[in-house]
Amino acid sequence: MSRSLRALVILLLVASCGGGGSSTPPSNLDNACEIVRERPQYYRAFKAAERKWGVPVHVQMATIHQESKFVGDARTPFQYSLGVIPIGRQSSAFGYSQALDGTWEEYQAGHGGYRTRRDHINDATDFMGWYMTQTRDSLGISLWDARNQYLAYHEGRTGYARGSYNQKAWLLRVSDRVASRAALYQAQLASCRHAR
Repeated sequence: MSRSLRALVILLLVASCGGGGSSTPPSNLDNACEIVRERPQYYRAFKAAERKWGVPVHVQMATIHQESKFVGDARTPFQYSLGVIPIGRQSSAFGYSQALDGTWEEYQAGHGGYRTRRDHINDATDFMGWYMTQTRDSLGISLWDARNQYLAYHEGRTGYARGSYNQKAWLLRVSDRVASRAALYQAQLASCRHAR
């Protein structure tokens, strides 16, 4: 095998591995049809989670948009001491769903299995379905209610039950944006031929 052919094979193998473009988001995050056209594996993952858990595709998409902007290896920013010395990340949130270490470990132990990864879209959407279904069962929040599902997702079910979000005006604004984006994605998905 020639050197250039060997290099091409290695390049193709590397490009095919990566969980569906996990480090770069789709090019147009404001158009659900463009997202599913560009990343059909995302749509398959969303539909699988919807069938299994009942969480609508548009609610999953709006939540992932808010949490990671569809970047599979997204992490929270570093915190700095004295403005210059890095002292660690704001939290352990990682991946498409920005699941915290402890919550992800709970999912792995109770449902997902230990080979699941937060930077794989299928695992991230299954995690969201699992988490949101538990939220519905424990707090009575409809799986179609993107705003309150997001608040419980962000604050945790205990925090939501205590109403911790009521002291966070910024979070209430964010949850309204999640609800608006879910409605936008729902309308777009109803009209695009890729989402059938």
